Amino acid sequence: MKNTGIMICGHGSRSEPAGEEFALLSVGLKRLYPDTPVEYGFLEYSAPNIHMGLDKLVEQGVTEIYAVPGMLFAATHAKNDIPSVLTTYQKKHPGLSIHYGRELGLHPNMILAFEARILEALGITEPPHHGELYDTMLVVVGRGTSDTWANAEAAKLARIVAEDLGFGWTEIVYSGVTFPSVGRGLEMALKLGYKRIVVAPYFLFTGRLIDRIYDYVDVVAKNNPDVAFLKADYLKDQVNVLETFMARVEECKTGEFIDDHDLMRSFKERLARGEVDVHHHHAEFQPDGHEHTHDHGHGHTHHHNHSHSHDHSHEHGHHHGYYKHVAHPHGPRTMIDENICHCFMRQIPDELIEEERKLRAERGAVSYRDNAPH
Repeated sequence: MKNTGIMICGHGSRSEPAGEEFALLSVGLKRLYPDTPVEYGFLEYSAPNIHMGLDKLVEQGVTEIYAVPGMLFAATHAKNDIPSVLTTYQKKHPGLSIHYGRELGLHPNMILAFEARILEALGITEPPHHGELYDTMLVVVGRGTSDTWANAEAAKLARIVAEDLGFGWTEIVYSGVTFPSVGRGLEMALKLGYKRIVVAPYFLFTGRLIDRIYDYVDVVAKNNPDVAFLKADYLKDQVNVLETFMARVEECKTGEFIDDHDLMRSFKERLARGEVDVHHHHAEFQPDGHEHTHDHGHGHTHHHNHSHSHDHSHEHGHHHGYYKHVAHPHGPRTMIDENICHCFMRQIPDELIEEERKLRAERGAVSYRDNAPH
């Protein structure tokens, strides 16, 4: 029977506190794996390096190692540098097996950990009600890399959090390598006119980059005293972060890296949980010229009880999932009378429609349609 061990591979930092905080990660994982040796090491700057961490595992009799990158996204270090170190080490130890996992990525627990830091900055303990943060901008700060896909993941994260929490506007900036930079991004964000801006760095631990980000915020805040800037803390070793590491270790053990890319499997699982139903798509082309109506059975009804009514005919039968930010000041309401489809229009309350039309009239806005759908 092989003796297994866990290796957490970090980047390293010139900041001593950053190394100390990363070490706490291995302490947390040891609590989750009390019977398994857990070590850590860095690519550069900090001690121990990855070779030293691997040596410690071997000294404890470990013959099979599950190595996981302690990084948020998969850029050059996670894709090339760490695998190179692990491959070199394994060649020198022929009796050793090293399995390599994947980055933390956009695991649901990582998103929850990030949102927790943002809510802390806002002084909120519970998820905000829809509309509560429409007057607030979120600026997410990513690490920044030459890897386009890693930068895109940070932008994706910003969008997910913006919709989850319901911010009025969201921007993504980066601390290095790519654009927009933190300083320039904040300057441009100010032009949108928000008077409360949350700046949230998506970083695991402290370091010089974190200090630089907060310094930028302080300078911009000093020059714009009429805007409230709130600085969110970085992630650290939150429970959700530790549990994500645990999930990545378990993936590494089984060799199964599962995501919901199988759409049919995902649908059937959601169907079994009662999250969706099987329905007929009324806009489907019918070669015999038969026109579908809403007067047939298909497992659900179109006689919805809305808090408002619209005297219009349904010219098509597809439907949209409910969108929680339908009242967002920059969202669907701005498309009222602009050829927005009937099915989605039904989600918008009458009072909101009238309010938006009144605002348009005050601005002298003109509809793109001669005959509005409502």
